[in-house]
Amino acid sequence: MKDRRWVWAAILVLLAVQIVQVVLVVHRESLTFDEGNHMFAGYMMWHSGDYGLNPEHPPLVKLLATVPLLGRDLWIPPAQDRDFKIEAYLNGRDWLARNDGASQHLVFEMRLMAGLLAVALSLVVFFAAREWFGTMAGLVAMVLVTFDPNVLAHSALVTTDVGVSMFFLASIYAFYRYVKQPSLQRLLIAGVVAGLLLATKHSGILLAPMLVLLIGWEIACAEKGTRGKIAVRLGGAFAAIVVVGVVVLWAFYGFRYAARPAGLALSTTVADYVKPLSSFNASAVMLIAHLRLLPESYLIGLVDVKRMAQFYPTFIFGKIHVHGVWWYFPAVMLIKTTLGLLALVAVAVYAFITRRTGKARELAYTLVPALFYLAVAIAAGMNIGARHILPVYVFLFIFAAGGLAVLAKESRNWAWASAGLVLAHIVSALMVFPNYMAYANEVWGGPANAHNLLSDANVDWGQQLYQVKAWRDAHPGSECWFAYFAYPEIDPTVYGIQCKHLPNIDTFWLGGADVIPAKISGDVFISAGDLSGCEWSSERHNPYRSFLQLKPDAMIDYGVMVYRGTFEVKQAATQSRIQNAYQLLGNGKAPEALALVREAVAIDPQDLSSQAALGNVAAAMGQKDEARTAWMTALDLAQKLEPDERQQQVQELEKKLSKQ
Repeated sequence: MKDRRWVWAAILVLLAVQIVQVVLVVHRESLTFDEGNHMFAGYMMWHSGDYGLNPEHPPLVKLLATVPLLGRDLWIPPAQDRDFKIEAYLNGRDWLARNDGASQHLVFEMRLMAGLLAVALSLVVFFAAREWFGTMAGLVAMVLVTFDPNVLAHSALVTTDVGVSMFFLASIYAFYRYVKQPSLQRLLIAGVVAGLLLATKHSGILLAPMLVLLIGWEIACAEKGTRGKIAVRLGGAFAAIVVVGVVVLWAFYGFRYAARPAGLALSTTVADYVKPLSSFNASAVMLIAHLRLLPESYLIGLVDVKRMAQFYPTFIFGKIHVHGVWWYFPAVMLIKTTLGLLALVAVAVYAFITRRTGKARELAYTLVPALFYLAVAIAAGMNIGARHILPVYVFLFIFAAGGLAVLAKESRNWAWASAGLVLAHIVSALMVFPNYMAYANEVWGGPANAHNLLSDANVDWGQQLYQVKAWRDAHPGSECWFAYFAYPEIDPTVYGIQCKHLPNIDTFWLGGADVIPAKISGDVFISAGDLSGCEWSSERHNPYRSFLQLKPDAMIDYGVMVYRGTFEVKQAATQSRIQNAYQLLGNGKAPEALALVREAVAIDPQDLSSQAALGNVAAAMGQKDEARTAWMTALDLAQKLEPDERQQQVQELEKKLSKQ
């Protein structure tokens, strides 16, 4: 009884430490890139049963986070019938700005609800590790979760990464318990948890092949005379889990196929959205849609995951790659994992290789899901953050703790060495508190160097606006310019930051950049994501690459660089004119658009984007000679790009020229 009380006391202390850290972190963070559209979509699901505002993610986290808003009559921005992503992001921005503003009282409440999933994650890690490798392993694994910078960075954000990590582990653990001691109750629990996983994130579908691999392992390890019987039983269990899981998924969509309520339609159809996919993938999705096996919103989200991976560029080690690179996630793990945890994993590998661990089944249930998920992430090509492989970390915590527990029992030396590695993990994480998002371990220069190595949610997800405002208040007087990674999805002016908006990739699609001069003076704030140019398809397109050669005068939360003085920003100036010109053209103001792109070309005749834009606007106005001249110049400039980007640009320009 005393031992049990001691264990529960340790669990409660660890949970308290975790909660305190998470609350302190998110209380000082402004909205991150994706949160506004998740929050707005969740509110609209409760309010009107609308699952079409943000179909790129299933409903569970959004519904959970917006529970505190039930019964509140909040202002809702009018629908503008835009692309579903634009509608969700921009209406979500306006909805929060009007109902919450810079106070973020509602945001904080929603984040705390989402943070319950992080608490659940810690508990599931403990119970799974304890059952697989013993009580010591359970506690050590829980310590690793409690102080892991990658988990802490995302624990109370209204996003899907912590939730999907928890439900992946819970699903595998529930299946393990059924296999170990079959019963209808355990089978039903495994099915329900699988459904919750599916309703959290689309990557939850990877549970199916994971279970197939584990079933194959169970059959291979069974005695020869029993393999057929085991295959039938586990095959039936797998089918039951799929059926129950899909029913649970449908429940989160109100058992309705249509993404939007009666009278409303998505900005696209499934048939149109699958067109960029391979014929096999498109046919499979359309068959599921025709048979209505899965909700329309869920199918659109599945397709969106595939489409995003096809074109999203990759930034790593200071270089932009047009597409994903296979070594991205292994490199990310080496950078963003504490040295203590890396050493603990190495120790566990040693224990496994030397067969000290035993527990072959438990090792299979720990390693097979982790390795399979990592392999799929490597192959997928969507290389934007360690958050996408958080499920791998969850299983690694258990694996490392299991190896440590075995070796610590062997000798006091191993026990002390392992304790030292756990302490190193804790200290390394706390050294970067409260800026866990930008964590990089000591070998790579720590968080101050993270922005030179990685981008996006590895470093900067737009969470620093409170600190930018504080810095600005402490240094008033100078003119202010801001290239903000999450603008215009999040507006710095809501937080009282009155700066000119410098262009980024999202202002290209959504508008909002100011037309700026070729030379600017004052305080220039550049988010790490914009400084790296991580969303541009080529380093040559990055308007801020010249700042990479300068030492910033200040660094705010490792994610916003401050430069004070006078700077030539010709490429940003041309980009601002191009972006505003396209907005004017779309609004039927072609002459004004043509004037702006001519200004852009005058500022920098060697800028490919300016020449291409001049060609596009001139062609739209019927000025074929000017369009052809501009496109020919752009074609010559495109030959200087990196091979992949060069091929794409050349093909596009040659196609336009052939039509003249």
